[in-house]
Amino acid sequence: MAGFRNGRGRDNRPPQQQPQQAPYGYNAAPPPYPQQQWQQPPQGRQQPTYGEPEYFGDPHQHQQQHAAANNPGHTQMFSVDDPYAQAGGYQAPPVPTGPRLPWKQLLSGIVFRPADTFLQMRDHAVWGPALIVTFLYGLLAIFGFDQAREEALNATISTTIPYVLMTALGFVLGGLILGAVTHTLARQLGGDGAWQPTVGLSMLIMSITDAPRLVFALFLGGENGLVQILGWATWLAAGALLTVMVSRSHDLPWPKALGASAIQLVALLSLIKLGTL
Repeated sequence: MAGFRNGRGRDNRPPQQQPQQAPYGYNAAPPPYPQQQWQQPPQGRQQPTYGEPEYFGDPHQHQQQHAAANNPGHTQMFSVDDPYAQAGGYQAPPVPTGPRLPWKQLLSGIVFRPADTFLQMRDHAVWGPALIVTFLYGLLAIFGFDQAREEALNATISTTIPYVLMTALGFVLGGLILGAVTHTLARQLGGDGAWQPTVGLSMLIMSITDAPRLVFALFLGGENGLVQILGWATWLAAGALLTVMVSRSHDLPWPKALGASAIQLVALLSLIKLGTL
């Protein structure tokens, strides 16, 4: 009996497990799907999640930069390209290299260092020196012509003084008109200078360059050969100075600057009577 209770005499092998049948009314379960193996992305590239950008390179570095940029107190730096600088069509105009020159340095600078002087004074009005110098030049200009000098010397003082004053005022008015014409032509040719420095400097150039001819004409007469040579030389000097002035004041190449000064040069040739007109 003991052996029977302990299972002696029986087959000690465990009974075979019978497959469990599905409950009544259910079919047998379908075979399981084949297990798919997940392919990891290549090294150095992070698989983007929904709504996140895709990064290349070190994913941890991009995550740190993205998190730091979104934190309060952190801003991302960006640059804005200048389309004018890329195209090469925009250039900042030159600025004056110094303050306004005193009248002594201005007059000497026009003669000895004209390019630097015109560049420095391109944004400064010079009405005071221009009007005074042109008026004084006009007072003496009448005595540089033989016929006008004889008429002034033979007339009475009461007649000569108004005549001389009117001539001086005429030179001032003529200088203003010619300077305005030069400025207008320079702007039409693409210049960007101001009208006050252009007109004032052109008046100074007109008066200063003709001073050597006028000094000799007061003693030798306007028909003298030396005076005629000085007249041509000073006229060429006026053309060169006007060209440099317009070029510096309006940022123009010298052919356009010379073209803007052409009408004033022809008028000066006619006014001072160099023997051609």
